[in-house]
Amino acid sequence: MSAGTEGGSMSEARARLLDTATRIFYAEGIHSVGVDRIIAEAKVTRATLYRHFKGKEELILSYLQQADHAIRGQVAAIRAQGLSAPDTVRAVCRAIAEGIQSSGFRGCAFLNAAAEYPEQDHPVHQAVLTHRQWFLETATQLLEDAGCAPADAAGRHFVMLRDGAMAAGCLSDPKPICETFLRGVEGILRTGAASMPGSDVPVTLPG
Repeated sequence: MSAGTEGGSMSEARARLLDTATRIFYAEGIHSVGVDRIIAEAKVTRATLYRHFKGKEELILSYLQQADHAIRGQVAAIRAQGLSAPDTVRAVCRAIAEGIQSSGFRGCAFLNAAAEYPEQDHPVHQAVLTHRQWFLETATQLLEDAGCAPADAAGRHFVMLRDGAMAAGCLSDPKPICETFLRGVEGILRTGAASMPGSDVPVTLPG
């Protein structure tokens, strides 16, 4: 079967494979989905799959890379808005909260993948760690820009709150979970700013 009879160019076939894998991997898990199902739902041949991906593992890594690029792009777009540093943090958090409350939310794709690939040296687990290191460094920089000190502790706190919201958001009503997450981030901003030398901001956490 030629690329044309599969509905377009080879790049279109690759995108269809990746979009199909992304949808199913995220909704149902990675281990439970075989390449035969992805091939069938993407409406391509097995030869086409292996022309673009060496196997399922490379497809999984591409799925995570696509998710990583999407999150990086979202954060970059928010930073480009020219908001104040604290409002940039708040905008990132609102975007996270909106994602948690979106239809079909099934938790963090990276935490889910790490649960299925717990071996530290596995390429999938390594891809998760790479993304999470970037996210921690980015959160830490955003909070440092917002005047939080020590920024490294604030960054770890932020990531912990985000992870908790992601995990809980697919288990129960996400609205109060997101409200709690956003209040928690406000607490980080207030407490971090209050610890700066010469600050007279009261150190209080949200109730």
